[in-house]
Amino acid sequence: FLASFCFGVYNLYLYSFRYLCVCVCVCVCVYILYIYIYIYKISDVSLCQSCLKSLPHTYIFNLWILYTKCSSPLMIVTQKVTTLAFQLHDGIGQKAEEPTPEQRKLAVKARPSLLEYLSYHFNFMSILAGPCSNYKDYIDFIEGRHISTKLSEVNWKQKGYDKLPEPSPLGVVVYKMFLSLVSLVLFLLFSKTFPVLYSTDDRFINEAPFLARLSYVYIAIQACRPKYYFAWTLADAVNNAAGFGFNGVDEKGNFKWDLISNLNIWNIETATSFKMYIDNWNIQTAAWLKRVCYDRAPKYPTALTFILSAMWHGVYPGYYFTFLTAIPITLAARVMRKNFRKYFLSSRMLKAAYDVSTWFVTQLAICYTVAPFVMLAAEPTLKFYRSMYYYFHIISIVVLLMLPVKPQSPLQEHPSTQAVHNNHCSKKEK
Repeated sequence: FLASFCFGVYNLYLYSFRYLCVCVCVCVCVYILYIYIYIYKISDVSLCQSCLKSLPHTYIFNLWILYTKCSSPLMIVTQKVTTLAFQLHDGIGQKAEEPTPEQRKLAVKARPSLLEYLSYHFNFMSILAGPCSNYKDYIDFIEGRHISTKLSEVNWKQKGYDKLPEPSPLGVVVYKMFLSLVSLVLFLLFSKTFPVLYSTDDRFINEAPFLARLSYVYIAIQACRPKYYFAWTLADAVNNAAGFGFNGVDEKGNFKWDLISNLNIWNIETATSFKMYIDNWNIQTAAWLKRVCYDRAPKYPTALTFILSAMWHGVYPGYYFTFLTAIPITLAARVMRKNFRKYFLSSRMLKAAYDVSTWFVTQLAICYTVAPFVMLAAEPTLKFYRSMYYYFHIISIVVLLMLPVKPQSPLQEHPSTQAVHNNHCSKKEK
């Protein structure tokens, strides 16, 4: 009913997408199921591209952007369909030793029934704005095991409990609803005052100095963020209110309701690396990309993951500018961190100076990268990058060409720093 009310005739495509995937799941051998699902999604994207190319050229190159009402639920459908396909493949389509520990934990051991499949996709909590959840987590929630399974990981008798506690989401839901309301107010107040497209205005480019234009882009991108804070926090609150999203107990003994949270606002605003920002922005989508692409790509996982993310978001050129630009910036940030961070860990002052400088650079990198995502069209994007002299593209390429990708270990370079160990220099680094 919610989908029909919100999307009207577009809902027919939404339903047909899911029912066609049901047929694929039933008819196709589980060993190659995920391949068929991927092919279908790529074909679907290609169809959308063909439809847009049949429109006047100005729809793509200028600002007459075609608005697709059901794009958000279609994106969530794509995540859920491919997630289930890969987890079925991990559960009954591979040998036991082939999946990674994480893949084995999330693997689905049997094909879902039609009711389970449709419930997973059409449940009222996530049909409009998500977020995507793992199939096993959702089934545990539906069958009443969701909270008890997480609570059983703690020895409650040592804490003085005779039986398992019953965590309530009330406080968390009220907090998230308040946060979403504040985000909505901030977006309505500032988004019209600081439009991103003003940064491509000819008079502004010709008259404002470079630093002023840089500052304006930063403010304009900041004004755009509350829109996403509002939507994702509200969606998380809806799931929590239904009882879904419990994630155990933290170190202080507090109940956590962040199993399917989509962002961490504090970590986003204080991010000291490009990766730290990405890891805390649209968290469930990042987890989906990691599960279906990054962890499975035989080569070039970073590049392939960003390309898949661009395809998943849609066909507007701004998406591709954003995610293709993110590839060299991510790789350059990783190289810079590996080469220089170890020199700033010897004292608190140096570490603080490092954190402040990397926060500043990260904010500039994010603004430079995501501006095309907001602009959508190619013409303002190219105009924006020309006005910025492509400076982050150039810096990233120079860093990748000049610095070693795999520097010597700190022990070999500076014996005095052998006690310093960076816990985030692996693929989980921030």
